[in-house]
Amino acid sequence: MDRKFIWLGMFVGSSLGSMIPSLWGADLFSFWGLLLGAVGAILGIYVAFRWTRGY
Repeated sequence: MDRKFIWLGMFVGSSLGSMIPSLWGADLFSFWGLLLGAVGAILGIYVAFRWTRGY
């Protein structure tokens, strides 16, 4: 069950991270979209991991 939450955290984090550059007019698949998508995925994995461990 923990893996499902980690995958969900990665999906949500990368989706939100790649949408942020659209606030200043950049595309979803621009450099900033891909970069912030990767950062969002890492943060999503971290948050989901910490949440499932109860910290």
